[in-house]
Amino acid sequence: MTTASRLLLVVLVLLLAACAQAPLRGTGDLGLIIERANGHVTLVDTSRREAYARIGGLGDLSHASVVYSRDARYAYVFGRDGGLSKLDLLGARVVKRILQSGNAIGGSISQDGRIVVAQNYTPGGIKAFDADTLELLAEVPAEYAPGAFSKVVGLADLSGQRFAYALFDGGEIWLSDFSQPRQPKTLRFPAGQQPYDGLVTPDGRHYLAGLFGEDGVALLDTWQPEQGTRRILEHYGRGEEKLPVFKMPHLRGWAVAQGKAYLPAIGRHEVLVVSTATWQEVGRIKVKSQPVFVIARPDGRQVWVNYAFPDNGWVEVIDTLTAQVVHTLAPGKAVLHMEFTPRGEHVWISARDDNRVVIYDTASFARIGEIAAEAPSGIFFTSRAGRTGF
Repeated sequence: MTTASRLLLVVLVLLLAACAQAPLRGTGDLGLIIERANGHVTLVDTSRREAYARIGGLGDLSHASVVYSRDARYAYVFGRDGGLSKLDLLGARVVKRILQSGNAIGGSISQDGRIVVAQNYTPGGIKAFDADTLELLAEVPAEYAPGAFSKVVGLADLSGQRFAYALFDGGEIWLSDFSQPRQPKTLRFPAGQQPYDGLVTPDGRHYLAGLFGEDGVALLDTWQPEQGTRRILEHYGRGEEKLPVFKMPHLRGWAVAQGKAYLPAIGRHEVLVVSTATWQEVGRIKVKSQPVFVIARPDGRQVWVNYAFPDNGWVEVIDTLTAQVVHTLAPGKAVLHMEFTPRGEHVWISARDDNRVVIYDTASFARIGEIAAEAPSGIFFTSRAGRTGF
């Protein structure tokens, strides 16, 4: 045997040994937990209900969000400091990290999975990157008036490599088409005073932007954008004393289930129920406090709600058949986020000040496990890879 043959044999043996030590995993069963205080994420297996790795060095994750590649192998983490990090879930490592802005609060990924887009506060606007290399492809500054740039919020992916987003300072909704990634085309629509977040319905058709500066929601039919925006739920709090807002609701958690949308009322102890056929209010559900996340179980039978301070240790469950609160839980101190397993049999809830994520069975409401994490906030499972707007 030649020296070269011996070296090849040694390499093959080492590779086989490495494969034997690393368990094979299906990426559809994975996810990650943001540890907001220390720039780490914990990688988790949702069926085993356990952590399998931890990755650090991701910068300021005090307001972080995550999207996944089409094959659910790679996670793209958007940090508050403008960091964009590509993580390999199987290799449990950072593939690449860039600082793309001074202040950012999230991002999205295109329908074909080839473009990752970050939304920025500083400088105001969006930036598009190649999903493989994180090379900058294009930038759309949010200049709503000469020399005036807006914070961008509510970025959501649409069909046809398009993205919808809201301009908080500019009071507009923009629709950018990245069919030609280096030459995007943008349409502008009026929204109202201070659109603070946005979401797209599960079918990708309607984009909604909540308004902080006034009662109401701006609605854009992205299949027929030429019709422009229209206002829905105008003056839903008119004639009543406005309550102080302790924490802004998150529209990404708005629940669409059984032909209805369940929306957090700003500053009110209510969940608004809206028909998605007419976009008219059809009911209100009294809840414990000011809702932050209002999230539907994947089958639409339940809607789970968490709350702003000082009631952020509680979670309530609404039955969508009766439109009533049917269960109340106390998962821990400072509940920040909830995430359902792909078919909804379990829900994972982050309790930031208890340094843990608590897992519940959604049928019995039994507590079935927990994961240790330092100041956990967002929980993101790879099932989001196949969902529009997530």
